[in-house]
Formats: sequence, C-alpha cells, structure tokens
Amino acid sequence: MGLAALILWVLTALGGAYMLAKWVAGGGHRGGSTTKLPPAVVFGHFLLAAAGLVLWIIFVATDNGTIGWVAFIALIPVALLGVVMVARWIPTYRTGRAATVGGQAAGAPQGAEPERSFPVPVVVAHGLLAVTTVVLALLAVLHIVGS
Repeated sequence: MGLAALILWVLTALGGAYMLAKWVAGGGHRGGSTTKLPPAVVFGHFLLAAAGLVLWIIFVATDNGTIGWVAFIALIPVALLGVVMVARWIPTYRTGRAATVGGQAAGAPQGAEPERSFPVPVVVAHGLLAVTTVVLALLAVLHIVGS
C-alpha cells in the first residue's frame, strides 16, 4: 500500500508542478500580480508536499513507522492549503468562463490572474489523486493493508 501511495503521490506532484510552473510563468509570485493565490500558500503547499514526499520515500524504503506517520501528518496542512487554493481558484475559473463568448475565448484581459490558465482536467486530477494518496497513505501507516 505504501508503494501505491508513493506512485500516486508522484503523479499528484507532477500535476502540481505543472500548475506551479504555469503560475510562476504567469507572474503569480511577483508582488504586483493579480493572483488570487497568495504566494505563501502556494509555496507552503509545494514545500510541505515535497518534504512529505521525501519522507514517504524513506518510509517505503525502510518501513520506519515514525517516518511514515510524520509524512502522513505533513499531508494535513498540505491538504488544507490545497482546499484554500481551490476555493480561491474557483471564482477565477468562473470569471474566465464568463469571458468566453460564443465558444470563442474573448481573451484574457491584460493583468489577468495567472491561475486562470490552469487546465480544469489537471486541477481535478490533482485533487482526486491527492485525496486517494491521503487515503492510501493512512492505510499504509496503519498497516491495514500491506505496505
């Protein structure tokens, strides 16, 4: 179960890295940006998830229960920050959809939020993979199903 959680965690990280790259490329990390995603939340989510992933790799390699629990507990603030970001992204997504006229994009206004360019399938997949990762990680650290 630990290995399955690891694989899903890596896939989740790939989707997150893609969105982070789009956000940074759009200037979301800059002070004068129009982003609705606070840089501290974005980078905190990324850094905690990356640290947890490193700890999970160590857990899978060593089966050290303490490290597994620390990695799992790191997922709690990661998930909370993710929920905050999705809640702030939804209005941006809706605004972007409202700007679509007759199936043709009206074009993002100058200074539009960088997160407006996030593809919905990537956002949804990232969230679903994250939830599944949390469940599998919990099962693994509880040793409910073989790790």
